[in-house]
Amino acid sequence: MGKTHRGKKAVLLGLIAVLTLFAAACGNENAAGGNNNAGGAGEAETITLNMMHPWTSPNVDNEVYKARIAEFEKQHPNIVIKQDGVPSAQYKTKLRTLAAANNLSDINVVWPGADLSPLVAGNLLQPINDLMDNWGSILPEAALAGFNVDGQQYAVPTKQNFVDIIYYNKEMFAQVGYDQFPDTYDKFIDAVKKLKAAGITPISLGNKEQWPLQSSYISIIGDRFTGSDFLPAVLEGKAKFTDPEFVKALSVIDELTKLGAFNTDANNMDSVQGQDYFIQGKAAMHISSATVDGRVRINNEEGDKFGIALFPSVEGGKGDPKKSAGIVQYGIAIKSGLDEKKKAAAEEFLKFFVSEDLYKELIRNGVVVPAKVEIPEDASPYLKEMLSLTGNGTAPVFDSVIPTQVVDVLQNGLQALTVGRGTPEELAKEVQEAMENYSSSN
Repeated sequence: MGKTHRGKKAVLLGLIAVLTLFAAACGNENAAGGNNNAGGAGEAETITLNMMHPWTSPNVDNEVYKARIAEFEKQHPNIVIKQDGVPSAQYKTKLRTLAAANNLSDINVVWPGADLSPLVAGNLLQPINDLMDNWGSILPEAALAGFNVDGQQYAVPTKQNFVDIIYYNKEMFAQVGYDQFPDTYDKFIDAVKKLKAAGITPISLGNKEQWPLQSSYISIIGDRFTGSDFLPAVLEGKAKFTDPEFVKALSVIDELTKLGAFNTDANNMDSVQGQDYFIQGKAAMHISSATVDGRVRINNEEGDKFGIALFPSVEGGKGDPKKSAGIVQYGIAIKSGLDEKKKAAAEEFLKFFVSEDLYKELIRNGVVVPAKVEIPEDASPYLKEMLSLTGNGTAPVFDSVIPTQVVDVLQNGLQALTVGRGTPEELAKEVQEAMENYSSSN
């Protein structure tokens, strides 16, 4: 038995040796001119594109985006997308830093309006007008407008997000006498007081990253008091953050703090932990984006016990209480100045990534999109409710209109209010000074 095994092994080794010599001979023949294809027949040059994005949290749309990138690489084996995932709270700061050093990634996720303007002014992004036929039939002009500057299109959006959705625990509200979400601010405060008295934390807040109070709260609370023309008027110098209506909006955060409405560790908890706190039944409300519906209701076995609502009307307010604070976001943009091969690869990625297939997959997972596409039959049953809630007019999102330097001052001041430092009037003055300093330097 051992001899037979050794015999087979010897024959096998002999065959390997012959094949090796044959391959070497063929190689020499090719080198001598038998096959003069540089790099080997059929081989394509590998192109690596760097892409920076904020898709690091467990939100359902982030998983869709990353799966789409993987599918692109599968279908385009000669193009590698090297991802730089930056947490959303740090993303805009890093984007500004890289832009200042003229060192943007090849492909970047960008926001419209105030965030896009300096990138365009610095000639850092490639206009994509000649690619727009790819989206002409599915993206309305309103969806593209925020990424268009002086007739030049610089990005195409992936989703429509509403930042101010109030998720509430129906059972907890019923426990304190509310079978429906309060439709006025006075009733809202009454519910907060009754929840607190019942030993229930009224609102789950994760403000460690600072943006939630600014974006999800002040965007819509401010709009309820000031109306939707206020922020554009501030930019034009026709209104001020020290105007009484905006001070009243800031006072809401102060009032909720003094009522003990938030969890005590709100500033040590990030936005995802704030979601978890609510989902786990530790609070009666959580205010966040429409995308979070994927975690709260769509993919949650207990999703039916949670309802969605908008911030209620305020007495004497100039804003429309039916509006939701929304923004078309996550524009995909290409860095200017790429060499011909990289530019072609980046354009191929853009056409593949932002497509009808992407929009349908987002819809299927309950994410609102800005595109005109047919809703898949297997879309989330909660999507229709979200579309109804957010389909009655859109209020501006604070940090999509106001420059980042001013936003930072507001965020710091709001966080200070939650620990008893400063007053709404003092914060309004600080934000207005930051606005004036920005205006004078630009």
